[in-house]
Amino acid sequence: MSSALPSSPTPSRQEPAAQDAPGGGNHLLWGLAVAAIGFALWRPVSPREWLGMIDWQTMGALTGLLIITQGVERSGVLQGTARALLARTHTARQLAMVLCAVAAVLAALVTNDVSLFLLVPLTRELAAQAQLPLARLVALEALAVNAGSSLTPIGNPQNLYLWHRTGESFGGFMGMMAPAVGVMLVLLFITILITMPGTKIEVGAPQEPARTQPRLLALSAVLFIGFVASLELHVWLPALGIVVLAFALFQRQVLMRLDWALLATFVLMFVVVHQLVALPWIAQWMAKLPTDVAWPTYVVSILTSQVISNVPATLLLAGGTPQLSALAVGVNVGGYGFVLGSMANLIALRLAREPHGLREFHRISLPFLVVCAVLVGLLVV
Repeated sequence: MSSALPSSPTPSRQEPAAQDAPGGGNHLLWGLAVAAIGFALWRPVSPREWLGMIDWQTMGALTGLLIITQGVERSGVLQGTARALLARTHTARQLAMVLCAVAAVLAALVTNDVSLFLLVPLTRELAAQAQLPLARLVALEALAVNAGSSLTPIGNPQNLYLWHRTGESFGGFMGMMAPAVGVMLVLLFITILITMPGTKIEVGAPQEPARTQPRLLALSAVLFIGFVASLELHVWLPALGIVVLAFALFQRQVLMRLDWALLATFVLMFVVVHQLVALPWIAQWMAKLPTDVAWPTYVVSILTSQVISNVPATLLLAGGTPQLSALAVGVNVGGYGFVLGSMANLIALRLAREPHGLREFHRISLPFLVVCAVLVGLLVV
């Protein structure tokens, strides 16, 4: 990983309307739309089958968290939190260490996507108040949540699925993943040292304090706790209805700022991936893979994750290999690299609203994948 990374653009304070608008471009959305149309023309299916391809629980969780995150942002609490954090950290490198440490711990405890929904809006506010490379910070946070979530059975969907498949205890699964996660965290630490400057943070001219809305913050906090609990209990649909109704009654503007493009991207991603893995030649290719041996399973799981994301890769490969520990390590390492490696990467970039975020993400994540895959393969698998 080169230390001569050019600086990513540092956002300036914008007008509220512009600041709320989602950015980062919709190239992936349009690409998925073209692919979905192509499949629809080539292999027509009924509307019922199309709807069956979508993971509605994931979509419900994503929608609810997006709405609640908008509520937290509009409450004004992020500006005060950012000012307090900047007052206690002196360099961009130190700040990145703090943010990534918090991201990794939260991801292990409350899943990678929830961690990003909490931290990326705060990071955007930090970058607005100081001369900080937003895209780079968010890319590092994406690496951090992928590392942290890899440790526990509840950190991400693929771990939860494989935990039940392996029959390991909670602690046993963590012990199985700990060596690989240790390598990831050491590499993350080195990556922060290389990519983030050790110079003093330059805080911009004091901005007019945002008007805080304690009631909106309290509403968002209560809904967040209740919604996350409902996801654990698999009663997401009524919980989502409560979230939508609450904001429709008390803060309709929050619903109007929802990032519909991100939701559409995930819907199309489910459809395209489902159609892709259903192709007959994919099944024939899978049958020929030597996935009864640890190393090939590890390599195949990484490569498959780069193409169809690590959760679908897990579901596709788990039934054909006895090497579930190698598969678990491989799909988690496969969350690095290309943005499609993990859905958390997509969430991070959309929440960042940074026009050049995708390029900066790949500049950091692709070398990270290469080094991490080799080291984990040699030291762990």
